[in-house]
Amino acid sequence: MANTTSAKKATRKIAARTAVNKSRRSRVRNFIRKVEEAIASGDQAVAAAALKAAQPELMRAATRGVLHSNTASRKVSRLAGRVKAMTA
Repeated sequence: MANTTSAKKATRKIAARTAVNKSRRSRVRNFIRKVEEAIASGDQAVAAAALKAAQPELMRAATRGVLHSNTASRKVSRLAGRVKAMTA
C-alpha cells in the first residue's frame, strides 16, 4: 500500500489512465469487429466503409500509446488485404 502522498497520487493517476486506456482499447476492438463481421457477411462495400472508419481509430490508439504503432499498422494492413481479397 502506498504511504507517501506522491505515491498515493501516482496510484490515482495510474487508475485513471488505466480506465481511459481500457475504454480506448475496447473502442478499437469494436471497430475491428465491425470490419470482420462485414468481411464475414461478404458485403465488400460495407467492409470497405468499416475499414475506412477503423483505420484512423487504430492509428489514433497508436498515437495515444494504447497500441504500438507497428501493431496498429499490421492490423490495418491485414484487414485491408482481406477486404481487397473479397473482390478477387
